Amino acid sequence: MASVVDAEPWYVSLLGLAETFRTSNPPNIRLCIHCLQSIFNFQPSPRIESRTHLQLGNILLAHTKNLDLARFHLEKAWAISSNLASVDDVRFEAASVLAQVFEKQLEVNLAKPILRRAIEISQQAPYWHCRLLFHLAQIHASEREYASACQLLGVGSDFALTARSDYLRLLFLLSKGMLLLVDKKVSEVKEVLSLSGALIEHYKGSPTQKESLNVFFLVLQVCHYLMAGQVKSVKPCLKQLQQSIQTVTQLHSDDEPLSSNQIDQFQWLPKEHMCVLVYLVTVMHSMQAGYMDKAQKYTDKALMQIEKLKMLDAHPLLSSFQLMLLEHIIMCRLIMGSKSAAIQEIFQACNVCQQQPRLFSTHGAQIHTLLGLYAMSMNCMEAAESQFNTAFKLSSEIDLRTFVKLNLAIVYLRTNRPTNLISLLETVVTPSSKVSSSSSSSSSSSSRKSTDSEIMNRIGSHSLRASAFYVRGLQAFFQASYSEAKRYLRETLKMANAEDLNRLTSCSLVLLGHIFLSLGNNREAMNMVTPAMQLAGKIPDVHVQLWASSLLKDLYHLCGDQVNEAEGYRMHTNFSQDLLKDHFQSSQMSEHGLIQWTEGPCPFHLSSEASSSML
Repeated sequence: MASVVDAEPWYVSLLGLAETFRTSNPPNIRLCIHCLQSIFNFQPSPRIESRTHLQLGNILLAHTKNLDLARFHLEKAWAISSNLASVDDVRFEAASVLAQVFEKQLEVNLAKPILRRAIEISQQAPYWHCRLLFHLAQIHASEREYASACQLLGVGSDFALTARSDYLRLLFLLSKGMLLLVDKKVSEVKEVLSLSGALIEHYKGSPTQKESLNVFFLVLQVCHYLMAGQVKSVKPCLKQLQQSIQTVTQLHSDDEPLSSNQIDQFQWLPKEHMCVLVYLVTVMHSMQAGYMDKAQKYTDKALMQIEKLKMLDAHPLLSSFQLMLLEHIIMCRLIMGSKSAAIQEIFQACNVCQQQPRLFSTHGAQIHTLLGLYAMSMNCMEAAESQFNTAFKLSSEIDLRTFVKLNLAIVYLRTNRPTNLISLLETVVTPSSKVSSSSSSSSSSSSRKSTDSEIMNRIGSHSLRASAFYVRGLQAFFQASYSEAKRYLRETLKMANAEDLNRLTSCSLVLLGHIFLSLGNNREAMNMVTPAMQLAGKIPDVHVQLWASSLLKDLYHLCGDQVNEAEGYRMHTNFSQDLLKDHFQSSQMSEHGLIQWTEGPCPFHLSSEASSSML
């Protein structure tokens, strides 16, 4: 429990007895607490008094639900120890644990000044100084105060340099890079990653530490590419990451000599958590690239690993990983036409958030976006609109807001609301009135170039920019402005092919095929629809397959090819029946009622399991 060198005999006896009760089988926590409280009857020195309050606070936190009493003892431990002249670990541990209690009680503004004060007085205790810097940076990051968090991590990096710890310097630098990435500070991210990459390459520490730093570095690089929508460009980095995690799992840190520098004891993530994280970024890549089967395979592996790890230690980070995996697999299900599985997994995502309430504030917008996508797939357009509007209000993240707007635009297209559509697209891309002319005049050409330039500049992600062109193409198609539609869709295809955005490619091809069919150009229509069907089959995207098979049977009928027309009809019928069957199944599920939830706590009573248990 604590060092008892040179302590009074009564203190040693009570401390030993408390430890006996704590470690007995089963532990007798009540008597352990009673022994520690007895120490105060002897009017101990401030050093022993503060240590005892810390021990009581820790035991109450670990073994009881009495958070207020634990907080009382921790506050006493901090108040007494922070005024002592000698450097003592008690004051720093008390500050750290007390800050954690304030976080649990959603009073982070009380945690910040305590941690700042502890950081000021911990200069002579390098381990605690760095740990407290990480802790305060984490609190600022959770409050989305990224500039403050990055400033603290920069202080930590400089401190690690003076303390001659290359390992910890890199941990601070990479953590700063991670927050800069979240905050979309692209140029600063590149600067930090460039410096970190060079330092890792010349790192002379233990192989395990070097490889774990390399995994951290490569994860940031992969995420950097994926956030920019550069699915093809990221492949070499992703391959390196997958090789690096294999190396990490084969290394045994027990066989390596321990560093003499105490601050080298920090660990970014346990190996098992790193493996889950690599699965997650692989799923993110597969999802963006349009490899749904691959995304599903790696999601299953990652979720299985998370369940095993949660049985040992339900770390909050595992819930975050689990939620992000569910968000991606839900989108896969919707693309693959499995709406019934998607709505159940949305409900599962809500349950994960209930276990870690903070996740509702960080992922609420994503959950409502998924409900909007589900409602749209079920043709519940009013509910889809409500969900997308809720998601937009909850989110401050530019790319997610853009994604929501583009899907809301499709809702307006499908419900024939051109006024709402034009107003919405003005906030994403320039309005169609500026590019509606099909004239080949120089002024028209200049206007189009200006429009395209504005589209490119307003949206950061390559894939989202390509998607914006697709939505504009879809808008022009609905208006029968086929020339404009083709122009936008060709731009989409150019961008999609540049980064292997397979789903966007298949959607653009089938829409171009539909346009050529409408124009009576059957040969060109066939040249578009056939590869669209093949690509959609590889994804697989059931909705594009349904659309393409409908066009194919019409094209073969016009060509007089009865055999292929019959095959096209058969495929279209099969896709239609599968989707209708799943649609009916989804509509009958109690979880389907989630599409009406836009405010307040999640209606968990809608669970199918809850409903069946009530019967």
